[in-house]
Amino acid sequence: QVQLVESGGGLVQAGESLRLSCAASGTIFRSLTMGWYRQAPGKQRELVAVIFSVGRINYADFVKGRFTISRDNAKNTVYLQMNSLKPEDTAAYYCNARYTDRDYWGQGTQVTVSS
Repeated sequence: QVQLVESGGGLVQAGESLRLSCAASGTIFRSLTMGWYRQAPGKQRELVAVIFSVGRINYADFVKGRFTISRDNAKNTVYLQMNSLKPEDTAAYYCNARYTDRDYWGQGTQVTVSS
């Protein structure tokens, strides 16, 4: 069982930055594929970025060059650095952990970007 707790959301103006954190419980963090997803009102949840246990990273096209995902295995934590935020980035952001065929989700943290 993996429990995830996100933090770092908030209200910012367009062009500003935020860093989200997701702390995971347990002893298998190094083996987890960690990802950030987001869901805006009335829209489906979508992948933002994923970092695999071996370090490979994938980004959604709409955040390339602006967001950076990273992980600290010593702290059981994954981060999402978000720069040059846009109003369309407004959403609830969810941390995801995947291990074999099981998915775990955090409770979400709200990011609101004003124009």
